[in-house]
Amino acid sequence: MKVEDILRRKGTRINTVRVNEPIETALRLMASENIGALVVKDVCRTEGNTVVGVISERDVVRGLVQQGPTVLKQTVATLMSKNPICCAPGDSIRHVLSLMDKHSIRHVPVLEGMNLIGVISVRDFIKTQLEALPEDESETPLAAAE
Repeated sequence: MKVEDILRRKGTRINTVRVNEPIETALRLMASENIGALVVKDVCRTEGNTVVGVISERDVVRGLVQQGPTVLKQTVATLMSKNPICCAPGDSIRHVLSLMDKHSIRHVPVLEGMNLIGVISVRDFIKTQLEALPEDESETPLAAAE
């Protein structure tokens, strides 16, 4: 299975935030969309609409611990992960999972050339695995462990 297979089922909606938006705005968007990360974009004269990072709930929690609640008024640029780990639509699921494991990340932007075409997350992999399981399993994992 390839990344493009998951993106095809998932749909084309991509949640992004601009690099100069307040962190509080990014958190409100994550909450309203029930997601854990946003791709950070910037408009550059020479490169157009460019992916410059990813900001996740984890990044914000670390910022809150280190700097306190005033961090919420700072811009996304102050906490985002710069130079995000990305993948391509033709990459294998195994490859993306190994990137997530190696870099301790849960969200990976999908680029086709320089164009952002999606984001793949751990939740997408869980959903894919659940769809592959039989519907009416008679034994639950908890019952099997007893």
